[in-house]
Amino acid sequence: MTVGGVRPRQTAGTAMRLKVWSDGVLKFARRTADDIGGNVAMLFCLAMPVLIMMTFGGVDIHRISTVRVNLQDALDAATLAAARSPYTSDADLKRIGLAALDANLQNYPDIVLIRDQTKFTLVGDVVVADAKVEVKTLVANIVLPPYGKLLDDTLPVKGHSEVDRASRNIEVALALDITGSMAGQKLTDLKAAAKQLVDLVVQPIQTPYYSKVALVPWSNSVNPGSSYLTSVRGSVVGSTPVSNAVMNLVGTAKTITGATKARPVVITSASHGFANNDVVWITGATGMTQLNNKPYVVKNKTTNTFELYTLSGSRVNGENYNAYTGTAGRIQRCQNNDCSITFTTSSNHGLSNNDYVYFTDVSGLRDSSNNSVVNGKSFLVGNVTSTTFTIEPPDGQSITPYASGGRTWCAQAGCTWYAFEDTAGDLQTFQVSSCVTERTGNERYTDASVGAGKVGRHYPSATGECLGNAVVPLSTDKTTLKSRIDNFVATGGTAGQIGIGWGWYMVSPTFSALWGGSGQAGAYNVGRTLKAVVIMTDGEFNTPYCTGVLARNAGSGSGSVRIDCDADNGDPFAQSRSICSAMKAEGVIVYTVGFQIASGGDAAALLEDCASSKDKFFLPATGGDLSEVFAAIGRDITKLRITK
Repeated sequence: MTVGGVRPRQTAGTAMRLKVWSDGVLKFARRTADDIGGNVAMLFCLAMPVLIMMTFGGVDIHRISTVRVNLQDALDAATLAAARSPYTSDADLKRIGLAALDANLQNYPDIVLIRDQTKFTLVGDVVVADAKVEVKTLVANIVLPPYGKLLDDTLPVKGHSEVDRASRNIEVALALDITGSMAGQKLTDLKAAAKQLVDLVVQPIQTPYYSKVALVPWSNSVNPGSSYLTSVRGSVVGSTPVSNAVMNLVGTAKTITGATKARPVVITSASHGFANNDVVWITGATGMTQLNNKPYVVKNKTTNTFELYTLSGSRVNGENYNAYTGTAGRIQRCQNNDCSITFTTSSNHGLSNNDYVYFTDVSGLRDSSNNSVVNGKSFLVGNVTSTTFTIEPPDGQSITPYASGGRTWCAQAGCTWYAFEDTAGDLQTFQVSSCVTERTGNERYTDASVGAGKVGRHYPSATGECLGNAVVPLSTDKTTLKSRIDNFVATGGTAGQIGIGWGWYMVSPTFSALWGGSGQAGAYNVGRTLKAVVIMTDGEFNTPYCTGVLARNAGSGSGSVRIDCDADNGDPFAQSRSICSAMKAEGVIVYTVGFQIASGGDAAALLEDCASSKDKFFLPATGGDLSEVFAAIGRDITKLRITK
């Protein structure tokens, strides 16, 4: 019982103690909750200025990063200018360096140069430069309690550059794609980027080391400029004046005394002496003038009469002709049944049998519609002497007598005009342009002088014209270079192999001897002269040539009229790789830029192979990207001469 009496009292005490304990816990929890809420609010208030400062300060951090890049570019160029000067005193070096630095910073009005902290000093053979600028901050005057003012009104940005006076010359060729696909905004972006690169590379002081840029605009060909055209491709054969042209007739002309208005026409000519199937030529008929200046076949002849048939074997229908009158008509046999025309030239025409000849400006020799039978057309020649040859005019056409004038032109490869069969078997005749195509033969992948091997001539179709923008040899004249860039006009297909070749030619000491003087590149000597070629394109290479005409194995989009032979040098991508390998072997640094070219394609693969290294291969997708790439290339070329 005792045990039973005690147990209830113990249970009641325990419950009481538990209630007291739980009440205490709840009160503590409520006090803790109140304290935590206050602490969080306090911590938030303290952190808010920091968050604001981080958010708004990020804007200034980005601006400062941009200024640092711009300052470094300007300081590198200024240090190069000071290093090129002949001066050794710090005062003179600073004067030259500051002048260049001020000029280079003009494009950045928000940058304030601290002139008294800008130094240019000579340490041994190295010009050392330090510069400091102040950049206005956007969040400078924000005051946040309890921190006060967040930032100063300006923030300092420093730059440092060192240039070894034992530096190198710079020669850079820009091989730039200005094909039809570059028209519009893409060409505008290219012009801006190229001019920016010119500004970075070409320095205001050109002694003791020079910095030059050459321009090679290219599309389906390259325009070497009229002054150098003959030197690079060789001369083309011109024309020879025509002094006479007559039908190639034999025997005595017989008088026509009658011609019937019948089908076939029956000719009366006493004792004419013609045989069946002779080919004859009629001139001078009166009344029935429809018979004149045409060839006919003799059929069913008698001693004094015969019937007229066409060369194709049809009866000549004279039922609707005028009545024949008089006796002025004459008929004569064509030599070897070939009613050809014999041309006589005033001097040696230079043609051989089975050559093609092209005519211009001949008066007379017109058909019934008053169209010239010969002008603007090509013919095979025969019966050649030094001053005469024959051609066969179109069968069955009437031809008026030769009147006066005219010129004959050879129409082989190497002549002003080139006659060839296209892929459909039709005869085409194209005129040589002022542009050039691939070099062929033993020197096709070398930079040998033009005396050792000419480049190819260019015979374009009407839709494959020569581009009007000529190359610019190495130059220190930034104004001229940028003006020529501004004048670029997009046209033509994509013969990148030609543009790449000419990029090399511009920095080649052998080929560039063509221009001489300041346009000639220095010797291959990597210790003395840095040579670089920048290749930029936006498309696949699709335009190879055979004897100067678009080859039958050219790619789509390059042109519809093609000569019936494959490209002399083969695939344009293979050509390009061979040229790139050859120039890199001479120490030329190659940068490649594929503007809006997708990775993984043939063009991207080629550009990656051509580049001197992976970091010199770029695929910019936008105009802004292109500008950044060209600026990076310009800085890289310049920094190859800067020690720090």
